[in-house]
Amino acid sequence: TIMCSTQPSALSAAAGTFPWNPTSAPPLILGIGMNFASHAKELGKPLPTEPVVFSKGANTIVASGSPVVLPPEEPKVDFEGELAAIIGPKPCKDVSVEEALSCVWGYCVANDLSGRSWQFEHFNGGQWVRSKSFDTFLPLGPTMVHASQIPDPQSLQITTKLNGEVMQDCSTADMVFSVAELIASLSKSSTLLPGTVILTGTPKGVGHSRTPPRYLREGDVVSVAIS
Repeated sequence: TIMCSTQPSALSAAAGTFPWNPTSAPPLILGIGMNFASHAKELGKPLPTEPVVFSKGANTIVASGSPVVLPPEEPKVDFEGELAAIIGPKPCKDVSVEEALSCVWGYCVANDLSGRSWQFEHFNGGQWVRSKSFDTFLPLGPTMVHASQIPDPQSLQITTKLNGEVMQDCSTADMVFSVAELIASLSKSSTLLPGTVILTGTPKGVGHSRTPPRYLREGDVVSVAIS
């Protein structure tokens, strides 16, 4: 196991509770791939012209500070510090970019852990959903910050540390698609129910893109902060 903590740092004073209770789960968890220009560049990929969407199972969620289990089937587990937007308190469908942020209940810190061998090597070029849906692969929290405390989600700084060393440090201004643009796109002919979690993408600095690659090992400690 490894330890992963998510720290809202400067945002913690406004922190609230999550919109789901301990006996339930979010109705949907959606992730966005290559949504930071710097991350797409480090992967050697062109900038996407539409959001690259995948999903994660509710089984992946663990509380901040909880151990993460490294599956024996996946030797290349990687970290991805991210800003998570939580939809609510009302359902959201067919909203414009201009009104999209009014559909956000709050924000929290996330670590979208990914199994890179499953993502890029297995079964005809990779299995994104499978690679990201192992148990404990979504440390989330520790609490939700109400949207009223974050008027501009594109002016935040995401910092990921591995054993105290800074690995990712980037502004959300580097997003290819803003939070508002993501919600507008995802809500087209699709109802986003209250509590839906949108993982808005990770910046450059992931272990997979380093030389040599740096995948997570037993005893590692990963922390993600957004300020």
